[in-house]
Amino acid sequence: MIALIPTVALSLFDVVDPRPLLSRLDYLLWAILVLGGLIFVHELGHFLVAKQAGVRVLKFSLGFGPKIIGFTRGGTEYLLSAIPLGGYVKMLGEDPQEEVADPEGSFSAKPVGWRSLIILAGPGSNFLLAITIFWIVFTLGVPTLTNKVGEVMQGFPAHEAGVQTGDRITAIDGNAIEKWEELAAQIHKSPGRPVRLTVERAGSRFDLVVAPKATHQKNLFGEEQEVGLLGIAPAEEFMTERTNPVTALGRAFYKTYDLSRLILLTFVKLIQGVVPAKTIGGPLLVAQMAGQQARQGFLNLMFFTALLSINLGILNLLPIPILDGGHLFFALIEAVRGKPVSLQKREMAQQVGLALLVALMIFAFYNDIFRLLGRQ
Repeated sequence: MIALIPTVALSLFDVVDPRPLLSRLDYLLWAILVLGGLIFVHELGHFLVAKQAGVRVLKFSLGFGPKIIGFTRGGTEYLLSAIPLGGYVKMLGEDPQEEVADPEGSFSAKPVGWRSLIILAGPGSNFLLAITIFWIVFTLGVPTLTNKVGEVMQGFPAHEAGVQTGDRITAIDGNAIEKWEELAAQIHKSPGRPVRLTVERAGSRFDLVVAPKATHQKNLFGEEQEVGLLGIAPAEEFMTERTNPVTALGRAFYKTYDLSRLILLTFVKLIQGVVPAKTIGGPLLVAQMAGQQARQGFLNLMFFTALLSINLGILNLLPIPILDGGHLFFALIEAVRGKPVSLQKREMAQQVGLALLVALMIFAFYNDIFRLLGRQ
């Protein structure tokens, strides 16, 4: 089972400067730590479930190609290989053409249920890692902007209604709010519709009725949508939002689901042409983003790692031969038909899958290089 460094869509990230990667070694170091960790977790999932199923694991490698260092323990060779674009776990009998002297420890000799679990364990470990990261972060606390107004822009509805810098907007239409993101969400979905703001100023509280200005802005995917704006910006005041471990776990599951949905939607938009193909990035973009997120703080790096882990899990679940999703697809066909797909058809499909992945990697590298050169 192999795992590839994920390709990502630039629309998912806020890239500050596309060029510093060439001169910042720390970016590459953070990328190695983040991507190496994600690949390790992915392959560890395959490894542990294979062991549980009684399958003999021959190799566990971080990277592809020639061996740099390695050791053998318990019948498994653990490797660090020269090409840092992914990793793999090689199991006895994984190759259908392989002659196996010990069928008991062979992957291909196991029931389709066990084989499916081994295949799913890699991507599943990436989703589990994301959930764990979010759970820890939500339990420890997330800094978030408060409801305090920092700037009021002239010519916008808030200024005309009398909102002032330093005001706190404590409720909208009677619904209490504490965080700026709650305020923004309510206003954005009310273009042109009057709303009642409860404002707190110098110890007094009063209501103002104001209609957010209807404006057209581009969303994450570059599509125009109508949103409401009051013309206010938050003050640089933060509160730490902590939740108890049980609630934090629920939030972690939902956050993982929500980001998974967003990534899948991005794939759909790429196919539809809504998100330009030039936004696809590969290892160089990932390295750049890892370094930038690390410089912005530990919390940013953790969120980025979780997002990348979800992306890796989803990418490897795509029904492309060679990837986990392709293996799972063949296993499902076998479960329905009661017999495996012919060896010839699987080999043809894997050749097509390999060609697709190589083409995608080349295209991602092409975009990365031109982005670094400032030509995109």
